[in-house]
Amino acid sequence: MHTREKMNIVIVGHVDHGKSTIIGRLLADTNSLPSGKLESVKEQCRLNSRPFEYAFLLDALKDEQAQGITIDAARVFFQTKKRNYIILDAPGHIEFLRNMITGAARAEAALLVIDSHEGIMENSRRHGYMLSMLGIKQVVVLINKMDLADYSEQVYKKITAEYSSFLSEVGISPLEFIPVSGMQGDNITQKSGLMKWYKGPALLEMMDSLSKNKSLSELPFRMPVQDVYKFTSMGDNRRIVSGTIDSGKVKTGDELIFFPSGKKSTIKSIEVFNENAKSTVHSGEATGFTLAEQIYITRGEMAAIKTEPPPKVTSRILVSIFWLGHQPMAKSKDYIIKIGTARSYASIEEVRKVIDASTLKAEKKEELEKHDVAEIVLRLKKPMAFDLASEIVSTGRFVIVDNYEISGGGIIREALEDKESWARDIVTKRNFQWEKSKIPCTQRAEKYNQKSALLLITGADINESKVLSKALEEKLFYEGKLTYYMGVESLIYGLDADLKNSNDDKTEQLRRLGELCHILLDAGLILIANVVPITTDEIKLIKTMVNPDFIEVIWYGADQATDISFDLYVDSSQSVESGINRVKELLQRRTIIYSPW
Repeated sequence: MHTREKMNIVIVGHVDHGKSTIIGRLLADTNSLPSGKLESVKEQCRLNSRPFEYAFLLDALKDEQAQGITIDAARVFFQTKKRNYIILDAPGHIEFLRNMITGAARAEAALLVIDSHEGIMENSRRHGYMLSMLGIKQVVVLINKMDLADYSEQVYKKITAEYSSFLSEVGISPLEFIPVSGMQGDNITQKSGLMKWYKGPALLEMMDSLSKNKSLSELPFRMPVQDVYKFTSMGDNRRIVSGTIDSGKVKTGDELIFFPSGKKSTIKSIEVFNENAKSTVHSGEATGFTLAEQIYITRGEMAAIKTEPPPKVTSRILVSIFWLGHQPMAKSKDYIIKIGTARSYASIEEVRKVIDASTLKAEKKEELEKHDVAEIVLRLKKPMAFDLASEIVSTGRFVIVDNYEISGGGIIREALEDKESWARDIVTKRNFQWEKSKIPCTQRAEKYNQKSALLLITGADINESKVLSKALEEKLFYEGKLTYYMGVESLIYGLDADLKNSNDDKTEQLRRLGELCHILLDAGLILIANVVPITTDEIKLIKTMVNPDFIEVIWYGADQATDISFDLYVDSSQSVESGINRVKELLQRRTIIYSPW
């Protein structure tokens, strides 16, 4: 069965410049409306003594799904002889960002509408800038309402010259400027006899001439993990990793690496719902697959093929951002950043320059105000996987959430080094070359009736925390758990005996601690590491060497004399037995050990 080609096109423009009228005219003139709908809307207008407008068709169809037409606030479906189209109509800046950057709308081209009577407005320029930021190369400008300008060639040329100049400054070369009248139908589905001076194509012909982004499948494979589904009924023990492929293609037998964790496994099978089995899937397809070795991965990881260029991973990024929040984006505040299915907290480290999107004038500011476009450095609370927008657009986009609302978005221009970059490089190489045991961690967990865990126990008094650590090991051991206590002295006078006491050596000590923990966790142990008071940066380094999902940070002391983020605070003024019970409750909540309730 032949599958018709599909194309997503976003339509943007200033309010009242005629986007809805143009869409309504396209639906009517391509016979894409349900039978009798056009006549019905016209009759309603007559009964209400209102002049008919093609924009009314969208309102009439918003809640209707009949005869092959589906329409909502953002998407309009119609088709020509060549292909199926989805017109993505975002009524405002926020909706535009939400649709374009979160992946709900993978636009391959854009229609930019300008009213011939009102001319180029601020939003016309802003939308042009946003198209540039989002990497949409195929742009067609529609100069609408030419009937109100007496089909004037001079009006057309004036707007074309002025807007071409602006778009060239933001890196866009429009494929065509088409003079149209959505209301009268001029140059919508066929050439108009009222503008013989225009020698280019009508809108529909122009749309059918647009190129598909066929190259997406030739790019490196990228699939943000949406979820991992586990089946338990009727002996079905599959774990299916699901997501939508942003770029590239993948087949059974390909070895994958998941970023930022660095875990790897091989695709055992590709799972599809209500279809014949597939051996290969391509960009744009929502899919799922099982892995030969069951590894623990979560939503937000990015899958890549081992033999292809990997995504970037860091906690510092240089971005171009469009800010639309009600409140300014300030340096002192943490925001949520979303890249694909991954999310983290982020804050402004540096504002390099701020640009007025409507004038392109740059200025130096310390915060971003509504409608500002800026080049800034973002610092993330945890490293994330992504690509540069110049290499793979879809995985180089992000949105910023403030107070549960999407308030900004943009593209990633550069991956900057952070304090853990060197360690992350070591871990990546280690994971590439890691010799796996024939016994996977999931089987060890089932056999041992526990999950691997690293308990980093620290406090103001290392002798106090040592007492708790050793007592905890003893308690877990006699309850049948595979556990091991590791004191810092054991490392200093053993594995680290060749190191001197300096800051550089402290970093190397932590790296070696991380590698040792990685091995023991791979063996399935609950590892109890008693460490001297530790800083946030030192914990971040350990979490770079060891999967952070396995780490629980516990502060033990009479007061919380630390700025680190911990998973559990245990008051040392209480009994050691009480402290042990608190830790056990944490392990049970995390399902590391069995909970009887």
